[in-house]
Amino acid sequence: MAENLYTEFRKLSPKVTGGLVRMREETFRDAAVPAKYKILAALAIVVVTKCEPCINAYTKMAYQKGVSQDELLEFLNVAMTEGGCPGEQWAMRAFQVYKELQQGRQIEEEVCCKLEDIK
Repeated sequence: MAENLYTEFRKLSPKVTGGLVRMREETFRDAAVPAKYKILAALAIVVVTKCEPCINAYTKMAYQKGVSQDELLEFLNVAMTEGGCPGEQWAMRAFQVYKELQQGRQIEEEVCCKLEDIK
């Protein structure tokens, strides 16, 4: 249902919603800074802003880009430092998703800003 709603919304507002997709495609590519570090930076931000669908999506993207557990933990430490106790709880959610991906589990992403468009 949410997928159909997003698709309809995107058709009705292609310049704005499509703009977000295009922005992400450009931002999360390898350039002067490798894509995986930009994804980890985004993950730290969404941990602090407490967006669970984004935490799931960026953690999955980081895993798919070959981010090591040590790299993930360092960026989650940044998020916890800036987010305090709530940041720690949301960082643990990201770590849980990462561990599930390591175990071969599929992470179902909710439709949120259509992050799966930029894998």
